[in-house]
Amino acid sequence: MKFGIYALCAGAVLGVGLMQAADGGATYACKGMPTYAAVKAALKAARAQGNGGFNLDMWATVVNRDGIVCAVAFTGADRGDQWPGSRVISAQKANTANAFSLPGLALSTANLYSAVQPGGSLFGLQHSNPVDTGVAYGGNSLDFGQSNDPMLGKRIGGVNVFGGGLALYDANKKLIGAIGVSGDSSCADHNIAWRTRATLKLDYVPAGVSGDSSRPDNIVYDLNNPPGGLSGWGHPTCSTTATGLAATLPGTSH
Repeated sequence: MKFGIYALCAGAVLGVGLMQAADGGATYACKGMPTYAAVKAALKAARAQGNGGFNLDMWATVVNRDGIVCAVAFTGADRGDQWPGSRVISAQKANTANAFSLPGLALSTANLYSAVQPGGSLFGLQHSNPVDTGVAYGGNSLDFGQSNDPMLGKRIGGVNVFGGGLALYDANKKLIGAIGVSGDSSCADHNIAWRTRATLKLDYVPAGVSGDSSRPDNIVYDLNNPPGGLSGWGHPTCSTTATGLAATLPGTSH
């Protein structure tokens, strides 16, 4: 008989979680990953700032480098205070940013939008690595977004190519996983994810494709300059406010 072990340290920004995966009983350590309490606090602080969206409550999911879910949190008073569908979308975004970032090059989910469109260099990527629906929708819904969310310790999978997913790099610039945020416009999701990551101090990003050395994996708004974009990594605009905020987000750590 296999037992799942879920131990998440609360109250510290970085903790140790020892989890047992559902795929054969292998044990995975979430040492160095943000704890549930830290993710929730950082997400709430980021959501409280102006983000250029609809001022909605948010979901966040953190995965480790193996794609194992280490934390799921929301900002509202109850799981229904934010879009229920955004729980799984946040997990998709975390999985995507982790799966398509490298130790020396970060790709945010926002950076992938143009590349997966017809004719793009990564067309079809969005149909790869599907979500494990058993992981996404299993368990007791009362536990969604809590410290014992049913996704914990399991691989969620999924690919999502709009803003809100960012790779996590520790102070040694080691890629340790990713965070995904969902619940508002995709541009607001990106801004909130960025601020959440900065608060968690996991933004030692080595390089990216944004063209901004101080924000290497920032969202790029160049699709209409000229039509079709300049960089090949562009994302649609959502609001002029969100676009302006992206240019003033905190620079990544060094």
